Amino acid sequence: MADAALIRPATSDRLPLWAGLDQRLLWVIAATALLGLVMLASASTSLAEQATGDAFYHFKRQLLFALLGAGLAFALLQIPLATWERVGPMLLLVAVGLLVLVLLPGVGREVNGAVRWIPLGVFNLQVAEPVKVLMALYLAGFLVRRQQQLQTTMAAFLVPVVVAGICAFLLLLQPDFGTALMLMALAVALLYLAGAPLWRFAALVAALAAAAAALVVYSPYRWQRVTAFMDPWSDPFNTGFQLTQSLIAIGRGDWFGVGLGGSVQKLFYLPEAHTDFVFAVLAEELGWIGVLAVVALFTFIVARALYLGWQCHRHRLPFAGYLAWAVGLSIGLQVFINMGVATGLLPTKGLTLPLFSYGGSSALATGALIGLLLRAGYELAQARAEGRRPEEAAP
Repeated sequence: MADAALIRPATSDRLPLWAGLDQRLLWVIAATALLGLVMLASASTSLAEQATGDAFYHFKRQLLFALLGAGLAFALLQIPLATWERVGPMLLLVAVGLLVLVLLPGVGREVNGAVRWIPLGVFNLQVAEPVKVLMALYLAGFLVRRQQQLQTTMAAFLVPVVVAGICAFLLLLQPDFGTALMLMALAVALLYLAGAPLWRFAALVAALAAAAAALVVYSPYRWQRVTAFMDPWSDPFNTGFQLTQSLIAIGRGDWFGVGLGGSVQKLFYLPEAHTDFVFAVLAEELGWIGVLAVVALFTFIVARALYLGWQCHRHRLPFAGYLAWAVGLSIGLQVFINMGVATGLLPTKGLTLPLFSYGGSSALATGALIGLLLRAGYELAQARAEGRRPEEAAP
């Protein structure tokens, strides 16, 4: 009987799904998503009424996409992470395939000079969004398979850099400099967390910084964005228009804001008020108190993801650990870039604010990332329930 008890499968003591979820993380994400829907409704009413006659057109569509994103998160919660680890290379092929497909004549849809979308009837798929998810899964699996080689061989170190570089190159052809930069930053950060030698990491960062600078200097429209970012008030009605209107909105908010729905800048002054610059509308209507609350919510989500990643490594769940880190870094980088652009800390990039900006592709991709993160937390809780002791150190 004793022997039988020792060899019984771990699944016999599996935690119920709800009990095994990270409750604090789940409720913070839910609160952030609800606030995001409220701000999206406020930021989009004027544009929606003029374009469609229905002031809540964008809100209703975004609510549908948010529910679909939540459904996708729930579906991914049911799938063991080991499944994604096994199919990592195939997911990479899917990511590259999507990036190539959108560039094919007659397939990709061009908007404002960029070819980033594939029409799917009910909505346009922005391929960069699923690519973020697929790359997070691939990189997590690669780092598990090549953990030892990363610290001893240059080849293992360069593989994720080359893979991310290929994806970044295809993104630049769209062009989508912001997502390309984010993917490279994600790969570099994960290599650092995986314990790659510091000198290789420093050399890679220097090389990437030089490449990014060259892309900006030798591209007229990117250079124009940089010069407008450095002094937007020198041409406030042309190259500096977006940033100056965003800064005006943020300045009007003061400490407590002008009140929900009271933004003036969203009334056709601030371009992309419901997508790239929804943060500026939030600052205008809710003030710096609202801004600090939103920053605190995102800080908790990112910090919790990084903490879960560390704990997963300590409990010998390396794939879950790297994936949690990848999700936290992806969300954190995107939030930092979006807020940095809106406040004038960074040149203009077309990156949305997760859980706030309008867009079906972004809502679904964010839902997928959240589902994977919650699954990592669940598998960590399961390992603890099975009595797995944490190690003293983790990579």
